[in-house]
Amino acid sequence: MGRKVHPLGFRLGIIKDHRARWFAEGAEYRELLEEDLAIRDLVDKAHDPGTIAEVEIERLPAARQVSVKIHTAKPGVIIGRKGASVNQLRKDLEALTNKKIHVDVLEVENPDTNASLIGQSIALQLERRISHKRAMKQAVRRAMKAGAKGIMITCSGRLGGADMARRETQREGQVPRHTLRADIDYANVEGLTTFSKIGIKVWVYKGEILPEVKEENQARAYVSP
Repeated sequence: MGRKVHPLGFRLGIIKDHRARWFAEGAEYRELLEEDLAIRDLVDKAHDPGTIAEVEIERLPAARQVSVKIHTAKPGVIIGRKGASVNQLRKDLEALTNKKIHVDVLEVENPDTNASLIGQSIALQLERRISHKRAMKQAVRRAMKAGAKGIMITCSGRLGGADMARRETQREGQVPRHTLRADIDYANVEGLTTFSKIGIKVWVYKGEILPEVKEENQARAYVSP
């Protein structure tokens, strides 16, 4: 199951939340889904690789307004001088969707434990012809030093320009992929080398998230018999 189920979808509604929050039916659902993909594609293409960690999209049901939250390790690059870059991005998104766009830029506190940024960093190194083993080992070392409980990185493809594709994995610590309360950050990134595309999968285990005790149960516990 660990290889077949997406770690985020596996934990939705338990410890994870959707990255796109809105509701629609029928043809409207298809249109909004295509619009979400276009928004994410525009945000990614407007910035250098390794900058954007995650994009959250939320729609208000009453008004034609879309809230876009950009998680990044370099907020200064996204915002630009006096907000010029983020204002231009907002105008481009409004021209794309014909809707009012609200853009929030949020800083990733610890980039070394963010799966998406780790995968993009490894992809950039592979494209610069750096050894995949070296890139993976450095990423694992930095993540564990930054406080991760465990990390696993898998690279697959024509590694090192070999004629036959293969898969190599670096792992340290524990990565409980079947435990629902385990907070696992996952990313799947592709790096385009001169030989072929290299697939990079990253799992980062950050600890357990225990379910909150309901207020009713707490009230009952304090009621004397």
